[in-house]
Amino acid sequence: MIKKILLAYDGSEPAKKALDTALDLARKYQAELCVLTVAQPPDFGEDVETEAIIENSRNYHQRILAPVKHLVGASGIKAQFEVAVGHPAEQIIYHADRYQADLIVLGHRGKSLFRRLLLGSVSKQVTQYADRTVLVVR
Repeated sequence: MIKKILLAYDGSEPAKKALDTALDLARKYQAELCVLTVAQPPDFGEDVETEAIIENSRNYHQRILAPVKHLVGASGIKAQFEVAVGHPAEQIIYHADRYQADLIVLGHRGKSLFRRLLLGSVSKQVTQYADRTVLVVR
């Protein structure tokens, strides 16, 4: 039985499809929904620059969550929203554990083959390392 769903959301088209899927599942199973977006800090830079970039990124992620909050609120589904900072796959897995999610739902962004081989996709990393069911929506 699915009681808690963690949705990883970044505002992309695949994430919007994942949102629709997560809402459908939450309605069907009367599950709670946690919508998570992750602000990724730069790999390098000075502390002052990094803090400013992270703060701008947090503000951006709060803005992309605004329409999602409205949509979820109108659906009557019990939900919480969170902006995390860090590597997306690590934060998704960490928050799924913290939230005790039964299911992780995320979109597949379809990065280029070179980028996937070099870095690996977030969806691939989450499916590989999460210890719970993961649904990747294309």
